[in-house]
Amino acid sequence: MAYVRGDSKNIIVGAAAMFVSVAADFDPDTVVFPDFVEDTQYIDTLTDSAEGIALVSNIGYTTNGLELQFQPDFGEVQVDQLLDVAKLYKQGMQVNLNTAFAEATLENLLIAIAAPSSDLTTGDLDSPMDSGTISEATSLDLTSGSIGECPVERGLVAVGPGTGDCEATQYVERIYIAYRALSIDSVTVSAKRDEASMFEVSFRLLPANSGSYGKIVDRTVNSVT
Repeated sequence: MAYVRGDSKNIIVGAAAMFVSVAADFDPDTVVFPDFVEDTQYIDTLTDSAEGIALVSNIGYTTNGLELQFQPDFGEVQVDQLLDVAKLYKQGMQVNLNTAFAEATLENLLIAIAAPSSDLTTGDLDSPMDSGTISEATSLDLTSGSIGECPVERGLVAVGPGTGDCEATQYVERIYIAYRALSIDSVTVSAKRDEASMFEVSFRLLPANSGSYGKIVDRTVNSVT
C-alpha cells in the first residue's frame, strides 16, 4: 500500500452555532434536545421544528470560536528502584467549554452569569426601581443569591462543520452536546468607544448520572438544498 500523507477532508475549519436549553424542567438524564431528522441538518432541526424551539435558544453570534478542553488529573506511584514514577493512575477529570457571546443581550447575560430564568422579565416598567404600566422593557435582576442556593445548570449544543467525504448533495456536520454546563468564571459587561461589548464565558461541564459529560457526533446529511 502506497504511503499517504494524510486526508485534507479531515481538517475542520469554520465556526459552530451554539444553542442552550431553556426548558424550566431541564433534566440532564433525559432527552434534552430533539432527535435527528433524516436528510435534515441538525441546526435546522433546532431552529425550525416546534420541539427544537421549545427546548433551546440560539446564542447568536460568537467570537473566538468554541474551545472544548479536557484536563485529566493523574496520581503517581514512586518506587525506590526508579528515578521516575513507576505508574500513573487517573484520579480526576475536568472538562471546560469556552467561548464568547458577541451579542450582548440580557438573555445571553443571564446564561453567562448562570442566573435563573426568573431573574429576567419582559413587560412594562414605570421606573428603574419598580414595575408599572408605562413603557415596555426587558429587565435582568442582578441578585446576590442566598446560602444553599442551587447553581443553575443548562444543557448546551453546538453545530459546526465535521470531517469526512462531502459530495455536492451532502453536508457533513459535527455536533457537540453537553448535558450539564455551569458558567463558573467572572463575566465582564463593558461599554467602550472602540470595542464591542461581549461576554466571555467558561462553562464547567459536569457528568450526568450515567457518568457522561455529553457526546460529539459526526453526521453526514444527504439531499441538502
